[in-house]
Amino acid sequence: MVMAVIRCDFAAETLELGTSMTVVLPEEGPTPPPVLYLLHGLSDDHSAWTRFTAIERYATDRGLAVVMPQVHRSFYANEAVGMRFWDFLSEELPATVDRFFKVSARREDTFVAGLSMGGYGAFKWALRQPHRFAAAASLSGALDLAYIQEFDLRPHIRGLVPRVFADRQVRGGDEDLLHLVKSVAPAELPRLFLRCGTEDVLLKQNERFVAAAQAAGVPVDAGFGPGEHVWQYWDDQIRNVLDWMLPKPV
Repeated sequence: MVMAVIRCDFAAETLELGTSMTVVLPEEGPTPPPVLYLLHGLSDDHSAWTRFTAIERYATDRGLAVVMPQVHRSFYANEAVGMRFWDFLSEELPATVDRFFKVSARREDTFVAGLSMGGYGAFKWALRQPHRFAAAASLSGALDLAYIQEFDLRPHIRGLVPRVFADRQVRGGDEDLLHLVKSVAPAELPRLFLRCGTEDVLLKQNERFVAAAQAAGVPVDAGFGPGEHVWQYWDDQIRNVLDWMLPKPV
């Protein structure tokens, strides 16, 4: 199958500025292809997945379209001092993709995944709009944002959190995944997949999310094994994500 990698620069009304996304797109076939929204981490942009992994090759094997938007250091949230990245991600981006590209709009063909901050974004999107996705995956996710807001003293986080959230309390609200996973009926949710390395600084956050999901009766395909917060780990694991989400045709 022939695939194209497209950098799409476009005006985002919710952000009131021009932005970009990278799209891996199969050649046109008899039916629109399934689509994966693949989200970047805190220090990355829309090009990171194609630069540091073989996502194009992995998608080719499945005839899968992959949409990689740019959201800067926003935690996929409407920033208190900044822009409406949650509105962009959850409403404008899918509508834009639908206008520009021929991809499936069916829930059973729509997936979301991400790494680190993008793992948080993927699960937040799936938990807040479960009707949209068949499955969601987090790799090394920053999944306990309430903990990050209250206790993470790293300098780059201390400067970032007030800009995004100001005095808005994460804990117990719709930015708190440990709260959200208890607030949605398990039968309404997409399938959830989680992987995190045992040497990853975010390991404890992932363990807390799995515990909260188990307490709420929400099944999660969770796995922990050797690995750090690095691209080699994510390149290995995104193949496992695709095998789980959308196995190769026989």
